[in-house]
Formats: sequence, C-alpha cells, structure tokens
Amino acid sequence: MILRFWLVALMLVCTGSAISRPLLVFNVNGYTLADDGTLQRFAALLVDEGRIVATGDAATLRERAPDARSHDGQGRTLLPGMIDAHGHVMGLGWSLQQVELSSTPSLDAALEAVRAYAAAHPEAVWITGRGWNQVIWKLGRFPTADELDHAVSDRPVWLARVDGHAGWANRAALALAGIDAETPDPAGGRIERDSSGRATGILIDAAMDLVQKKIPPADATQSRAALDAALAEMARVGITSVHDAGIDAETFTLFRAYADAGKLSARLYAMIDGVGAEFDRIAVDGPVVGYGNDHLTVRSVKLYTDGALGSRGAALLAPYSDDPHNHGLLFHDRDTLTAMLGKALSRGYQVNVHAIGDGGNRQVLDAFSLAYKAWGGRELRNRIEHAQVVTLEDIPRFLPLQLIASMQPTHATSDMNMAEDRVGPDRIHGAYAWQRFLGQGTRIAAGSDFPVELANPFFGLHAAITRQDHESRPEGGWYPAQRLSLEQAFRAFTVDAAHAAHQEDVLGTLTPGKWADFIIVDRDIFAIPPEDVWRTGVVETWVGGQKVFPH
Repeated sequence: MILRFWLVALMLVCTGSAISRPLLVFNVNGYTLADDGTLQRFAALLVDEGRIVATGDAATLRERAPDARSHDGQGRTLLPGMIDAHGHVMGLGWSLQQVELSSTPSLDAALEAVRAYAAAHPEAVWITGRGWNQVIWKLGRFPTADELDHAVSDRPVWLARVDGHAGWANRAALALAGIDAETPDPAGGRIERDSSGRATGILIDAAMDLVQKKIPPADATQSRAALDAALAEMARVGITSVHDAGIDAETFTLFRAYADAGKLSARLYAMIDGVGAEFDRIAVDGPVVGYGNDHLTVRSVKLYTDGALGSRGAALLAPYSDDPHNHGLLFHDRDTLTAMLGKALSRGYQVNVHAIGDGGNRQVLDAFSLAYKAWGGRELRNRIEHAQVVTLEDIPRFLPLQLIASMQPTHATSDMNMAEDRVGPDRIHGAYAWQRFLGQGTRIAAGSDFPVELANPFFGLHAAITRQDHESRPEGGWYPAQRLSLEQAFRAFTVDAAHAAHQEDVLGTLTPGKWADFIIVDRDIFAIPPEDVWRTGVVETWVGGQKVFPH
C-alpha cells in the first residue's frame, strides 16, 4: 500500500512537471496582429503557464527555453483563436441534438426530415428543432400547422425559424398552448392567422413563448450533454472564445461548474438575459470577471428591442416594402427600454441590445442617449447587436455614444435573397453597412449568431471579404462597397471582438502576456484567393496552451 502511494505521488509530480514546462510550437506559418494593429508573421511560438512568452524563430526561442516541450506545426498556418462576438452556446448544443432544417431546400424536404426524426425518436414527448427558412423554400408565405401535421400529428411539434424570431407549431402544440381564434396577440409578438382568424401555426417573437413555456424543461444530464456538444463543435471550427448572447441563472450555474472542473474548452463571455429576475439572481454579487483563469466572465446584459427581418418582426420606421401594412414589432416603448438600460448601467454592467430594423436601432440610440444622461455608463463599451438596418443619418450617432457595432457577416450573405425585398432600394444602403461603420471609427465585433448561422468563423471571414455565397454569387459581391479587407475582417474576429468584451489585455493577439489561444489551419488565408477562405479547415485548436481539438 505504501509503495503504491509513492508510485502515484511520483506519477503526479512527473505529470505536473511536464505540464508546467514551457511549450515551443515550431515550424509554423504564423500570423497575428500586433498591439499597434500591424500584421506580423512568425515561425515559432513560445508558451509558458498557458500564456504567450514570445513569437519569432525557433532557434532563438529555444535558447530562451531549452527545456521546453516541442510541438511541430508541420509548416501549417497558425492564427490566434477566433472570437465569436455573438453566439448562443446552449442553443448550439441543443441544435446539434434536435431536428436540423437549415439545409432543407424545400417544404417537402423539411417535412420529411421532421417525419424521419420523429420515427427515430419514438420516446420523445415533443419534437423540437430549428433552422427552417421559407425564403429558401420559395414558398412566398409561411408554412402552416396543417402542413406540419402531415409529418407528425400524434405529438406536439415546435420548430424555430432560422433567425430564432418565429416558430412553427403543429395543431397538437397549438392546442397544448391554448391558442385559438380568440387568443390575443401578446405585446411584442404576433400570432399569424388565416382569413378566418384561425391561427396558422406561425408565432412571431413574443408570441413564441405561448408554446415554448409548454415544452418540458431539460434535465441536468441533457443540459450537460448540450454544453459538451457545443464546446466540441466550437473547438472543431476554431472558436476559442464566444460572447454568449443571453443566459439565465441555471446556465450560469452550469458554466461556473464547468469552469470549476476545468471542462470549459472555450472562454465564455456571457450576457445576462434581460434585467428581470435572472439578472437579480446572477448579479447579486456584481459582475464576474475572469473567473477560472479567464474562462468565464459575466459583466454584460443582453436586451432586445425588435425581431428579425426574415420574419418581418424587425421594427422599421416606414412599412416593409413587401408588406405595406407592417412596420414590424418594437418590444418596449422608449422609456421602458431606457429604464432597463439604466438598471444595468448603474450596476456597472455593459449593455448589448439586439436591434435589427432602422426603427429598432433608432429606439436604442435614443435610449442610450437618455440613459447616459441619467446614469452614465458611456465607458462600458456598450453594444448594438446586429445593427443590421440603420438609417444613413443614424449611423454617425454610434460614435459619440461610444457604441460598438456587433455584427455578423454571414447574415448579409444569408439575407441577400430577401433583404432588399423587405426594405427596398433606398434603405438597403444603410443595411449590413460595415465600411460605413469602420470608416467613421466605429469598431465592429464580428460573430456568427450561431446556431442561427453555422458557427464556422471562416464562413464569416469569407462573407465579410466577398459578400458572396459559397458558389461565388452574386458576381462581384452583394453591395461590394461594404465588404471588408481580410485584415479588417481578421481584426473584427480577434482584436476588436476582444475589445468588445474588455478582454484586449488577455485575448485577441498572440503577443507576450496574453493567453495562448491559437489554432492551426490547413491553408494560408492571407495567400489564397478570397473565394476559397470558407474552405479553411481547422487542424488543431489550443486554449491556454492546452490542445482541445482534436482530443
């Protein structure tokens, strides 16, 4: 027994010493932005205790740390880990375990996918999923509950639209939610109805909660499985840090438990969902900054002002060009939104507000202006999430309000098949207007909004620099004057995303003192044609000097 004890102790000492030894990653084609913003190249990277010591050539770095462990990059390209400035971690995890409809080319294909999933999961009380897009299906309308009943009618079915701002229910789900011709539209939401007033099965924004609150909550085992799946997917595509756009207290507890157990393979900058009861529970002791060696930070709040463009829930100042009786939906009046901002700002929390339409964005700009006068907080690096359609006269207002534009490049290439139909040829010039923001000095923090879009950051880089889909359409790019240079896009997914989380001192570049969060990829994105950037594959992902992909 004593001998076994000493053998175990010796193994622990040896293991600990191996981990504590510096790491030299050599034979790489390395790129990073320097602290002055210039693009630097290097052939080797030295890491100690999870942080960058230096970049340079292998021989020089070996002299600095002759006992360092070596890792051969095999001549591949090494980049800072990608930071997704707007994603939904648990949403990604759940999407990987539910019906996935984002790739379905038609209504019939979607119904078949739902039918097949239900057949494969006879134990499921509810059939849930996401990703449908009636625009891709070229329906010219929303799908209906009666059509969904052709796939599954014996159990309730609930399917979120690709943007997460509309849901599609079958008749069983509508019945469980008590939705009939007499059910009023909730504030900030809409029940789509046919000519007789009967609910069609489509619920917009706040109306979605009528069905969602009937879905049984996930248990602890299911939640852990979803988080594991999300972390694995992020590591696979090279995301080392994500700004999680809206968590509740239960999710915060789960994230903290994973941080305590050393199980977070990505750094989570989580926004509290609203300033209601969840905020009061999570914020009871104030902001959480750098928990678990900077693996978990909760110092921001996520608010909403409107819905999405595809479901015509985004709030517009003038009616939709393709729906002249519809202005979209504002979730709050200006004074209510201002008070919500004030509650968070007065407690020292950054506020990040979802705004898609030009009406929604104007309301947020007005509310921030009023809130700053009453509570201050301009220095908190507050953000407008999406900033998708903004009037040309409102774009300059971002600068004096010191607002960051948190934007998702793939939204432009996903929406280009319907965006101009929604807003017309004039308003489109203030939509997805990346160069207009950068040109005036506003920072863009880039993300994907996964699982609304695929999490792969190289899809985002490609969309940013080409404004084309993966088939290089349209020729020359969609409104190409607004596309970014590769260095601008790279900065938005690294340095400026880190700045948007108050983390530029520890993340975003591979410069001395910062965490060694990096990826090794299969091609040099700075040397290949722009149209091929989306094809980039991640070979290895490292967080804090530890390899998290592949395992």
